[in-house]
Amino acid sequence: MDLNQLLQAITPEIYQRLVRAVEIGRWPDGRVLSAEQRESCLQAIIAYDQRKPEEQRTGYVPPKSTACADTVPSEQPLTWKH
Repeated sequence: MDLNQLLQAITPEIYQRLVRAVEIGRWPDGRVLSAEQRESCLQAIIAYDQRKPEEQRTGYVPPKSTACADTVPSEQPLTWKH
């Protein structure tokens, strides 16, 4: 099975199980993930995630409408206390 066939076989439920398995280090039946299984799961999660719209991807942060510097309430110099 190649990567595209694998990704087509992954349902949203399977995706969530893979994510949960990586998070807790165990399969739903309680067996521990090996390092190789964890790596394979992470690769599948990342590849599956890339197929989703950008705003639905894990870790997506929407762009700000203004720059961070524009949110400063006033332009007062800092004063240091001794």
